Amino acid sequence: MTFPLIAAALALAEFSPPIARWLSGPKAQDVAQTVVDTAKHITGGTDTQEISHLLQENTKMVADFQRAMLQLESDLERTQLQDRQDARTRDVALRQVNVGRNTRADIMVLSAALGLVFCLCSLAYYSTELPGEAVGIISTIAGIFGACLKDAYAFEFGSSRGSKDKDLTMATLLKKGQAARF
Repeated sequence: MTFPLIAAALALAEFSPPIARWLSGPKAQDVAQTVVDTAKHITGGTDTQEISHLLQENTKMVADFQRAMLQLESDLERTQLQDRQDARTRDVALRQVNVGRNTRADIMVLSAALGLVFCLCSLAYYSTELPGEAVGIISTIAGIFGACLKDAYAFEFGSSRGSKDKDLTMATLLKKGQAARF
């Protein structure tokens, strides 16, 4: 049942593309259910084809759907930021109790860095001897280790400038949308 629901939500992402990024990961099922339920509520449609047809025909419904998806995205972003803040608060509390280092985090970052270096060295030394499929798999694994390091830096040093600008833009849009409702 999961795949058809997510596929239906992805089809509706045509009308609000930013929601597509939330349709993967551990909360994909819940997000997809919310997207489809919201579209049904706004259009009165019963299936994805009917809902898509109704949205294509009615720009007011599209605007209402986009506004609802913007609110959903804002709520999801807020939840994600709260989770990250809770983790940072936990990290600070651990450092206060244990004046030393955060060994668990150090091991995680070191493991990701060593994994990345190992993959890159393997590619550098053995890429001519390895079949293309193996090179592709090792490159993918290296990308995963690189993403782990990127996430560790984002956690430690906070959000990027572009992400902060996006947050400010979303907050401004939400305030305008709430003002328009009243």
